[in-house]
Amino acid sequence: MRIDVVFAGLGGQGLLTMGQILAAAALKEGKRVSWLPSYSPEVRGGWANCTVVLSDDRIGSPTVGEPSVLVALEQGAVNRHGVSVKPGGTILLNASLIAAPPERDDVRIIDVPATEIADELGNPHVVNSIMLGAYVAATQAVALENLAEAIRDQLKSRPHLIDVNMAALYRGVGAVAAEAAGH
Repeated sequence: MRIDVVFAGLGGQGLLTMGQILAAAALKEGKRVSWLPSYSPEVRGGWANCTVVLSDDRIGSPTVGEPSVLVALEQGAVNRHGVSVKPGGTILLNASLIAAPPERDDVRIIDVPATEIADELGNPHVVNSIMLGAYVAATQAVALENLAEAIRDQLKSRPHLIDVNMAALYRGVGAVAAEAAGH
């Protein structure tokens, strides 16, 4: 079993952290993991992405030409990576910031209103936790409990953020369930 994903958007959106959290959750399950960040030189606002590969076997390369899944947090990410997702793959979109989804009928496209959900939760910085929840709900790449534990571990030094990130995680799961049900 091999699972790969590209988390893509802008610097400052928590993309690299998303990859680290997913990798930590996979390690808890005994999977082999590769995490490869890539970003432009700007501190905030430039493009950023990371590729995570999870496998039961050795991982030959951390690079992925055609990812199975793209999690795009803004329009530029879709423009840069939307065409590279392998046929039969999945694209999860932060529908709040993406006006022009990729025009593909060979992938599953899931719209998650992540920015609106984050605003409802009162913290615009939890979009990444919402999208992680959506990713796990759509792919079952790791157990939700392990992902939640990895988020808690990541936030040990900022315990006041744990509850809102847990709420965000589960709202992301719910958004995929609602989308699947046609709501």
